[in-house]
Amino acid sequence: MPLNPSRRELVAGAAGLIAVGGTTSAQPRRPRGFLWGTAISAHQSEGNNTASDSWLLETITPTAFKDPSGDACDSYERYEEDLDIAASLGLNCYRFGIEWARIEPAEGMFSEAALDHYVRVLQACHARKLLPIVTYNHFTVPLWFAMHGGFEVADGADLFARFCARATQKLGPLIGMASTFNEANIVLLRKVLPRFASDAAAANARAMIATAARRTDSPAFSAMLFGDPDKINAVMLDAHAKAYAAIKAGPGDFPVGVTLSMQEIQGVGPGNRAAQAEQTMYGGWIEAARASDFVGVQTYSRLRIGAHGLINSKSGVPLTDMGYENYPHAIGATLRYAHAHIDKPIYLTETGIAATDDRLRAQFIDATVAEVAKCIAEGIDVKGYLYWSLLDNFEWTSAYAKQFGLVAVDRKTFKRTVKPSARVLAAHARANRL
Repeated sequence: MPLNPSRRELVAGAAGLIAVGGTTSAQPRRPRGFLWGTAISAHQSEGNNTASDSWLLETITPTAFKDPSGDACDSYERYEEDLDIAASLGLNCYRFGIEWARIEPAEGMFSEAALDHYVRVLQACHARKLLPIVTYNHFTVPLWFAMHGGFEVADGADLFARFCARATQKLGPLIGMASTFNEANIVLLRKVLPRFASDAAAANARAMIATAARRTDSPAFSAMLFGDPDKINAVMLDAHAKAYAAIKAGPGDFPVGVTLSMQEIQGVGPGNRAAQAEQTMYGGWIEAARASDFVGVQTYSRLRIGAHGLINSKSGVPLTDMGYENYPHAIGATLRYAHAHIDKPIYLTETGIAATDDRLRAQFIDATVAEVAKCIAEGIDVKGYLYWSLLDNFEWTSAYAKQFGLVAVDRKTFKRTVKPSARVLAAHARANRL
């Protein structure tokens, strides 16, 4: 199976490649202002992000990617069609990314045309009564930034904050909510999951980065998903703090938070290392979330930790197409964890399932909405449910082999076909009943 350095495949055990109780209310509740939505990212859906680090890594040999992203879902041109689908499902928010590599394709050179494009996307969201939730960085960075050393060098934080300030100058008045990073702790999750990667896969990833460094004549070349977790995490913590300040300076007046990969961690047996795994996975980011306006919880499954670290899936538990457990109860566990440890407004900004059988997706949506309902009944301040993803898009090193979307996309014609599972989410959104 191709290894994907995103959270979805990391949870499946791919991290070493790159070194879901509670009470319910008697009657369903209709929470005021609750956000129902879906999410996409720029690189995974827009297509032809040629100035990014990922574009280079996808197109060199050797590569960790099964196929290049190419046109992706052509959402850069077809965003209005995507927004029409989201609105037709009765959703009231839309989470998407602005692509740094398009906005600042060369260091210090900002593209007014790209910024104008994202102005149009934001305006199109408002026209459809979809609150736009903007992610400033969703893993990919400009190639020049990767060549400079990316988030492995200290001034990477300042360069990212400069981009956030410039983007906010143009886009801020139209933004509804924002996060600095998508799954800011993703590099730390890699440290919890080392034992499932093959030596050959890890060597291939190292060779890919070495080739990129030679190809660009940049010995410091660093890509977030493949770099040194300890170096990257320290700089990203600094980058988040500086970007938060830059974005809050305006223009615009909207909540700014951070989204975290928050898989449920379950200790198994005597001497288990669950506490150590938890500390490793969140190092510094719980505190960063406390200092932000909200936290985005992004949960896909659970991690079972024994005395020697991560252990295999429990026998009899069904697996998703990604190879990790189909375990909706994890959502309730992580929402409770966020409430107990962060105590900020909570949004479930991502959960989803890779499944070719859409009936499993429909069941997963019902089950995870039920978990949110339990948490709200317990008094936990959960303010939104966003499904990943709207589209069957580019799933990093798996390319287009894994299907998370509510909407199928024809790889040649880009025709969108709404799946039955989307109607299940639509029913929950229109009823607004939890």
